[in-house]
Amino acid sequence: MSLLVVGLSHRSAPVSLLERTAVTGDDLVKLLHEVHESPHLAEAMILSTCNRVEVYASVDKFHGGVSTVSELLSRHSGVPFDDLCEHLYVHYEDRAVQHIFAVACGLESMVVGEGQILGQVRQALRLSQDQGTVGRELNDVVQAALRVGKRAHTDTGIDQDGASLVSVGLEVAAEHLGPLAGKRALVVGAGSMSGLAVATLSRAGVTGIVIANRTYDRALRLAESVDGRAVEMAELAGALAEADLVVSCTGAAGLVITADLLGSRPMFLLDLALPHDVDRAVRELPGVGLAGLDDLRTARQAEHAVGADAVEAVRRIVAEEVAAFLGAARAAAVAPTVVALRSKAAEVVNSELTRLIGRLPELDERSRGEITQAVRRVADKLLHAPTVRVKEFAAAPGGDSYAIALRELFDLDPKAPEAVTRADLEGGTEGTEGGQS
Repeated sequence: MSLLVVGLSHRSAPVSLLERTAVTGDDLVKLLHEVHESPHLAEAMILSTCNRVEVYASVDKFHGGVSTVSELLSRHSGVPFDDLCEHLYVHYEDRAVQHIFAVACGLESMVVGEGQILGQVRQALRLSQDQGTVGRELNDVVQAALRVGKRAHTDTGIDQDGASLVSVGLEVAAEHLGPLAGKRALVVGAGSMSGLAVATLSRAGVTGIVIANRTYDRALRLAESVDGRAVEMAELAGALAEADLVVSCTGAAGLVITADLLGSRPMFLLDLALPHDVDRAVRELPGVGLAGLDDLRTARQAEHAVGADAVEAVRRIVAEEVAAFLGAARAAAVAPTVVALRSKAAEVVNSELTRLIGRLPELDERSRGEITQAVRRVADKLLHAPTVRVKEFAAAPGGDSYAIALRELFDLDPKAPEAVTRADLEGGTEGTEGGQS
């Protein structure tokens, strides 16, 4: 396993830095291809959310991969390399698998247990598949992470115990505005976070929900789901004047809501975008409240912490699934060597049988068959125990050393296992990247 993760999140960096490194839209696609086309990096996927920017890659050289990804993140964000590296974390091989499994389960989220991350991981994988930057190795581990994430939520109910980021933000808004039922709300943006915000607002009894988005048709579809109203972004100022509560979560590179768009009346703005949509200067306006991601990462985490039992249960699931995944991966890695060994044994048996039968032309057909079966049974029995044991040993850390020992002991052609692997990939990749967990 040569999986590498390089990234930064709310755990390692301030929100101000996350805003500078956030990558979306065409910039995300461009960065994805630059990572994929870099030396030492064979596959690539980027997970970019309001809480994290992480590059997942399959690499042939650890240090070269880390340096390349770090430099690309620095160049795309404009953050000086040394400043960025202070906040980057790196996970490799086994630890990288553990990390993506934990991320998919919501253990690494700002609000532990929130379920939206599972869809974000799925979306990141789908983009990588569409762009052709993910191959079998990365696809397999991310698909496994999605399956583990679903299992964690189903078996433990961690998503029900842990409040979503939107829910936490709306409770902050309620402290400023009072009960939200009957209030008028404006949602700016029509992406997945906006959809979650609209659904949560509707359940809270908010009426007259308005959605503003650059693409009017998307705003209209989202508004129709809650009997709301859609407006063009050109009408944003008018929509702001009518709203008590504003939730903004666009993918814009600059500010969307500035102080000059707001009047001096009681209202609350919840900014869930990265980089932020709302000018922090709005806090200076009388009666106007504002909460951003940096505000939601402090006291709210303690108040809405998931029960310790649920978290511990998910951690056990992650540990169990990581061990199973790595064991299967190591066993699969030694399989081509086992196949190569058996192929060599078959060649030796066939060669010796041909030579023997050539020297004893008087043998009848039945005798030839008995001799052939006997010699092949001897070879199979001699190889059975070592090939079974090497697969068992391979499941443990360092298991690849047993495959190396087999190649040395039996003088296997170094290219034979690679040829078996290549044939397997050419014949067995169909359908491996299309399914979603």
